[in-house]
Amino acid sequence: MTIEQKSRAMAFPKIGKYIIIFFAVAFVFVGARAYKLYHYTFDANVKTDYVLLIQENDDFDSVYNELEKASVLYNIKAFKWVSDKKDYPSNVKPGRYLLKTNMSTNALVNKLRSGSQDPVNLTFNNVRIKEDLAGKVSKYIWADSLAILQLFSNEQEIKERGFDAETYRTMFIPNTYQIYWTTNAEEFGTRMYREYERFWNQDRKSKAEAMELSPVQVSILASIVESETAKSDELQRVAGLYVNRLHRNIPLQADPTIKYAVGDFSLRRIINKHLEIDSPYNTYKNTGLPPGPICFPSVSAIDAVLNYEKHDFVFMCAKEDFSGYHNFAKTLAQHNRNAAKYRAALDKNRIYK
Repeated sequence: MTIEQKSRAMAFPKIGKYIIIFFAVAFVFVGARAYKLYHYTFDANVKTDYVLLIQENDDFDSVYNELEKASVLYNIKAFKWVSDKKDYPSNVKPGRYLLKTNMSTNALVNKLRSGSQDPVNLTFNNVRIKEDLAGKVSKYIWADSLAILQLFSNEQEIKERGFDAETYRTMFIPNTYQIYWTTNAEEFGTRMYREYERFWNQDRKSKAEAMELSPVQVSILASIVESETAKSDELQRVAGLYVNRLHRNIPLQADPTIKYAVGDFSLRRIINKHLEIDSPYNTYKNTGLPPGPICFPSVSAIDAVLNYEKHDFVFMCAKEDFSGYHNFAKTLAQHNRNAAKYRAALDKNRIYK
C-alpha cells in the first residue's frame, strides 16, 4: 500500500466519525424537539376551570388574547402551536366553552375547533309579566330582551302552536333548562314549545280532562292559585276552593286578578274602587276564568291544580296574623267573620292600600 493509499484509509475513519457525530447530534436535537412538542400537545395546560365566551365575530386573535389576559393557561405558546397545526385559526366557532382544570392543549383545541360548547342552566321563576321573562332569559342566551319580547307579537306562530295573544304565556313553564348560550329568540321559543309538549304528558292531560279543563285553563287557574298563596302546603286547598267556584258557576273573586287588572302588584288592600275596574281580568265582575294567566305559573302550582284538595270551601281570607296563610269557609257568614278579623288587623297596622 502506497503512502497515498494509507493517507486515504486514515481519512475515511475520520470522515465516518464526523458523520456519526452529526447524526447523533441531529437525533438528539430532533428527539428533544419531538419530546418538547409532545408535551406541548398532551401535557395539562389549563390552570383552573374557566368559562370562555366566543362571540359571533371573534377570530383566533380574540380567543388567544382572552386566554392570555385571563392567564388561564400554563403555556400560551403551546396553545398557539397546536392551534396552528390543527388549523384552528380558520375554524373559530362561537359559543360558551367550559375549560376544565388540567385539560391538555390538544383536548382544548379539539373542543374549540369542533364547536363542542357547554350548555348553561337557564332558570326562570317568580315571573309575573312577559317583560320579566324577557329580562331574566336574556341573561343566559344571545337573544336580548327585545328579541324575546317580539315572540309574543308573532301572531302566526302563536296561532300555529294553538295559543292566542293572552294564553301564549302559558307555554313558558318556569323551570331550569339546559340550553346553549348561542340560542336566539326563535330557537328559545321552539325549545319552550317542545318543553311544553313534554310537560303535558298523558297523565296530566287526563287529570285536566277529568276536571273539564284544558291544559291552558289549568295553567290560568294555577297562576291565580300561586298568586293567592306563597305557602306550598296550601296550594292544593286553594286550588280546590277555586275548582268548587268554577263548578258552581260562582265568580272566582280572586284579589290577585284585581291587582293584575289594576297593574299594581304591591297592593295589600283591595278596596271598592279597585273592584269596579273594567277588565276581563276582574274576576269579581266576570264569571269563570280570565282570558289568560296573571303570572307564569310554576310546575308546583300547575300540579297543585291537577291534584287539588277535595273539600266544600268556597270562601277564603288572609289570616289576621299576616302569616301568609288563609282562613277558609264554607258559608258566607263564616267568611264575613274571617274578613272582619282581617280588616281589623289591617286597620290596627294602618294598612290602607
